[in-house]
Amino acid sequence: MHIPDGYLSVPVAVGSFIASLAFVVTAARRVSLKQGLSVEGISLMTALSAGIFVAQMIAWPIPGGTSLHLVGGALAGIILGPWLGVLSMALVLTVQCLVFHDGGITALGANVLNMGVVAVLIGYSLFRFLGGGRRPLIAGLVAGWLSLLLAGVSCGVELSVSWGSVLPVYVMGLWHALLGSVEGVITGSVIAYLRVKESRLGWS
Repeated sequence: MHIPDGYLSVPVAVGSFIASLAFVVTAARRVSLKQGLSVEGISLMTALSAGIFVAQMIAWPIPGGTSLHLVGGALAGIILGPWLGVLSMALVLTVQCLVFHDGGITALGANVLNMGVVAVLIGYSLFRFLGGGRRPLIAGLVAGWLSLLLAGVSCGVELSVSWGSVLPVYVMGLWHALLGSVEGVITGSVIAYLRVKESRLGWS
């Protein structure tokens, strides 16, 4: 799902960068004002970001100029909260882009928007809506699946607008609907395990 340089039109690249920057700035302000960053919170964010970083590095090329891989956005949003989850994913994606050249610099805004904003906020919201504290496995599975699917569709829309073709939407939607089942199982299983082990997370 990491879009390389040269695949987005200038308006789409600029627009997605402005949108993702707005979300990241909002997230930083929300975390600073309401949540803060304790030592425990920093440790959890660091560990989760590292795990997501590794999972995302395993990618399979698919038609449409992008790739297929696990994202971990729903997991980040559920465990860290939506705003800290956005910051965590933005950090992962920026390091991947600047250090490992995974995703283009001109497409960084779009990649953060898709995987760091759409996946995180959709995953978190679905988990809460489905009563994740009471049904963590099912809620996590649905949240993980749909968050990956919609992030993929979002990427497809950006490519479609840039290319003037609807094909990328169908390609990204189909492949990520399939991979979403794997992400859903992983997300639901991890959340269910943590829910059993640590009730102090306060999910409801």
